[in-house]
Amino acid sequence: MIRIIFPLILGIATLFSAGAGAQSGVELADDAPDSYTVVKGDTLWDISGHFLKQPWRWPEVWRLNRDQIHNPHLIYPGQVILLDRDGPWLTVGRRIGTSEKLQPRVYSEALGQAVPSIPLHIIEPFLNRPLVVDQARLEGSATIVATETSRVLTGSGDTIFAKDVRDDVDAWHIYRPARPLEDPLTGEVIAYEAAYLGSARVTERGNPTTLEVVSAVEEIGVGDLMLPSERPSVFSYAPHAPERAVDGRVISIHRGVAETGRLNVVALNVGARDGLERGHVLSLFRNRGVAEYRSADGKESFQLPEKRYGLVFVFRVFERVSYALVMESDGPVTLSDAARKP
Repeated sequence: MIRIIFPLILGIATLFSAGAGAQSGVELADDAPDSYTVVKGDTLWDISGHFLKQPWRWPEVWRLNRDQIHNPHLIYPGQVILLDRDGPWLTVGRRIGTSEKLQPRVYSEALGQAVPSIPLHIIEPFLNRPLVVDQARLEGSATIVATETSRVLTGSGDTIFAKDVRDDVDAWHIYRPARPLEDPLTGEVIAYEAAYLGSARVTERGNPTTLEVVSAVEEIGVGDLMLPSERPSVFSYAPHAPERAVDGRVISIHRGVAETGRLNVVALNVGARDGLERGHVLSLFRNRGVAEYRSADGKESFQLPEKRYGLVFVFRVFERVSYALVMESDGPVTLSDAARKP
């Protein structure tokens, strides 16, 4: 299969004007090279970090239109990325001739694995499995009512029986509501985190419906719930800022720890109803708290300013909750830290 690579990635309708790079304040890294050769394992964020002080703004210097924002598979290992410092702009080129002079040109090559926006191996387990369930999804779930030979717990290859199984769905995810997710500002329970247990497929319709457990990451028992299996999702969204203001908080950290760092997954208390979508980048802010100063005149309290210390990349969005990967962090990410439009 042949892919034609055009040196200037231009659309008929561009998201940014010809001078957008300079006008919008995109800054080159202090040691930005004139070119970079893509290697296996690179991400578009990593590659842009060689050239830009703010790597997440690479869609601007690539001049992507809105359709390309949602499908930014531009480059492949072995290609050469060229920097035009006048924009700044990034383009795809290749080394030609014996002088190794770098020139943009049209060429073709066999398709390989496209370079992703962010590390897919980290977020892959989160892309299709049920992560969050609200009251409506809880009420719409199927329920395991019995296991084969009345086993207390069961696993891969075993038979289970469930009620409320939809007739139009054959593949199911099995989950258990793990714990409530509370809004740190109001204390309201906005959803429940789902502990993924495995998957099952229908083998015989009835009441109850008979299913075979296809895979199990934990033991499955009576009372566990099921949701229809979602189709495999290929994540390929480019980073971009939300169009409107966002004021979220970190409400959960994967594996239930109190703090985390770069390339780890966090949950936020904002979602689709707040205007979030996959690919949005948010800045992280740490609440420094209140300082008390005692003097001869008495005690004074001062609310210390927040510290902007990192960036997250939103990769999955529910109605009131979203999941994001920490891409940059100057210090630990903790619960209740703020997430806002960068």
